[in-house]
Amino acid sequence: MPDANRYAQLRARTRVRERVLFATKPLNELELQARWFAGEFGRRFRSTVGDEIEVVQCGTWNREAGPDFSDAAIRINDGDPVRGSIEFDLTNRSWETHGHGTNEAFDDTILHVFVEVGARTFFTQTKSNRNVPQVRVDPAAVGDAFSSVVPLAKPGRCQAPLEDQPEERVASILQAAAQFRLQRKAARLGRLVESHGRDAALFQEVAAALGYKQNKLPFTLLAQRVPLEILRNSPGEREALLFGTAGFLETPDLAVYESDTRAYVRELWERWWPHRDEMQRLILPQKIWKLGGVRPLNHPQRRVAALAVLAGNWTQFLKSSGSDARHALRDFYAGLSHPFWDFHYTLLSEASAKPMALVGASRVADILANLIFPLAASEGRDVWGKYLQLPAPLSNRRVETAATRLFARDLRR
Repeated sequence: MPDANRYAQLRARTRVRERVLFATKPLNELELQARWFAGEFGRRFRSTVGDEIEVVQCGTWNREAGPDFSDAAIRINDGDPVRGSIEFDLTNRSWETHGHGTNEAFDDTILHVFVEVGARTFFTQTKSNRNVPQVRVDPAAVGDAFSSVVPLAKPGRCQAPLEDQPEERVASILQAAAQFRLQRKAARLGRLVESHGRDAALFQEVAAALGYKQNKLPFTLLAQRVPLEILRNSPGEREALLFGTAGFLETPDLAVYESDTRAYVRELWERWWPHRDEMQRLILPQKIWKLGGVRPLNHPQRRVAALAVLAGNWTQFLKSSGSDARHALRDFYAGLSHPFWDFHYTLLSEASAKPMALVGASRVADILANLIFPLAASEGRDVWGKYLQLPAPLSNRRVETAATRLFARDLRR
């Protein structure tokens, strides 16, 4: 029987070590903001002057000029909630260098969050000379959720001791590690639910899963900036809102599209343009999308369409995510359909002769393993037995890297 708690104790005492599989790179401001909004940094902090800061409500992505997040609320030293906006910068001095202190749009800021500290001490003040609490966060605390670059693997230091262990002992160790990982995923999802509510948290995580490893960040941002509540209340515009905010409707000339695509794009644009000005600040930059190396079936435009269809069938999705989720969720996704995207890879591609699934079986398996079962575990349900029964239809570079580090050329890999 695997023992995740024992594994956690060994890991904490460094008798078991886990190292990040991915090439490290500095996180950009947009990614850090997305992680902050998702609650991955936590909700309780100590300010630069020692005050206890609790984020009561993280707010929403701000559409207007001013701080990054509006309609937020914090509590200082267990006092009454203070409502206003939150600004997130890479450095503490950005408040001054970006001119926030002289900009009236920042007058309602209640918290300034930053990552790096400059050589000089900076105080965050508004144009009305009100001091704004400052909090520093550490990107190392949130892991590598949006990383996608895996280096070539070499056998690691665990390979030698594992080589001499009997197969049942190795299986027990790996299952303990898997159970520990399930608990970690459950804890993370629990924090996200606490910050945004169950439905919004589910929607953000499903969107991230549809982004695959290359586009997890832009899909997360898309679900944060056009939340489920807005989409469910705008049934005729949900697809246009998602495509427009994704930046996929910025091509002004309809002549670039195939004849059977023009009518579809024209309808999207006509539904999008009344919202475009107010949503301008939230439109994702084109450079954030990773299109190279993406299989045509997994193109982000197809997945944005799938996200829109999912939002329109949210009640059925929740029902399929219950106790018999493994089979019910598979059937739910198999039943999703779209008259245009069942036959197109992208907005610029020619129509396919045969229909294609909006979301394939391997992606459903990933959603089960990394979202539905961990969420159930965070709610106190015992899903370990069903979790072990999940199929792993595809390998990937992460799995191959781990297998090589742990087992080298051992056939048990």
